Amino acid sequence: MTSSDQERPQFLFVKALASRGRLEAVTQQMGYHPQYLDSFLKMQHYLLHMDGPLPFACRHYIAIMAAARHQCWYLVNLHMLQFLRVGGDPQWLRGLDFIPPKLRNLNEINKILAHRPWLISKEHIEKLLKISEQSWSLAELVHAVVLVAHYHALASFVFGCGCEQEWLDGRSILKSTLPGNQCFCESASGNNCNLELLRINRKRSLDSCVELESLRERIQRIHLETEGREETRPPPQDREEDFDGEIVRATDLSCYVQDPDFGYQDFARRDEEQTQIFRVQDYSWEDHGFSLVNRLYSDVGYLLDEKFRTVDGLQSNAMAKRQGCESSVFKRGIWNYIHCMFGIRYDDYDYAEVNHFLERMLKVYIKTVTCYPEKTNPETFSRFWKQFKHSEKVHVNLLILEARMQAELLYALQAITQYMIS
Repeated sequence: MTSSDQERPQFLFVKALASRGRLEAVTQQMGYHPQYLDSFLKMQHYLLHMDGPLPFACRHYIAIMAAARHQCWYLVNLHMLQFLRVGGDPQWLRGLDFIPPKLRNLNEINKILAHRPWLISKEHIEKLLKISEQSWSLAELVHAVVLVAHYHALASFVFGCGCEQEWLDGRSILKSTLPGNQCFCESASGNNCNLELLRINRKRSLDSCVELESLRERIQRIHLETEGREETRPPPQDREEDFDGEIVRATDLSCYVQDPDFGYQDFARRDEEQTQIFRVQDYSWEDHGFSLVNRLYSDVGYLLDEKFRTVDGLQSNAMAKRQGCESSVFKRGIWNYIHCMFGIRYDDYDYAEVNHFLERMLKVYIKTVTCYPEKTNPETFSRFWKQFKHSEKVHVNLLILEARMQAELLYALQAITQYMIS
């Protein structure tokens, strides 16, 4: 690895710290693969902060709705804070019953894409687009679908890499497991990163505690006004914050979830008369989804495509060698196994390779993190493939993130396409 390759993750960390005032656990984990981190940060920044069909507050609330389907406290609390910072109505944080009907109507698609994306149909799309004054535009809906798919998949990554449990335990996000086995600040001192920039942004993060304390009080006041939750609410002192006071803990996620018993069901157990296998030869990201997204939500298709291609280009020679196969064969096995769990099949792939090259424990890990990440226990990540490096485990979780996101997008975009041509 060249010196420039070693410095790249630190440069990206500085950019993240400068823009958000903190270094999130997700950013830290992805830093093991700086090429991917770069494309991820660009795409997420575009989704949340650049011009687009949806208002900024709605974007963060959709992120809350999506993350809550998997009980991901880390992401829900992160976007509660961002929602308030961009001027969101604090009353909305009382739950789905307190948001505009138009936004609440998105909940059905959010639920289906999170757990059984093969059930989504053009009728779901039509319902959202034809509800008089509460209707969505096609551009707004595509923006929302990309957000929903992004945060469902990101929740898998958060659980799969242990970020969720780490956050719940209140452990420091900045610790000595950064790429290079160095503390971020220590490694920054040996390269071209601007230490003054680090100092200024650390100070800005600490100074923001006054503002954040006000936000915390507003959230607490909102929940106190919500009837029926007093007995189950943890006391205010139990709501912790990370090293710079940036995290506000929600007290209950059930208010953001309707039909909580609806979850993943093995695709093989579906009603075969209602749901057919999704064949990539008939509808693919490259030939269909990419152009539709780009037409309705300018440029996001390019950013998504760059992210898919980047994760596919990451090297996995050591992992593949342990499995006795080429890197491309190993990665394709993981990708196609994930798509298979959602009913997506490739006619040109021999699925016997999945059982041949992927160990049983690896498949159990992949299925858990992909389909019901909230069931991932604290030991799952540490036990999984003990002989592999931390960066290799993160690599597998990046493949899970992107394969799951593309699967959800394929189903949603196909339904939108069917609506448009019907």
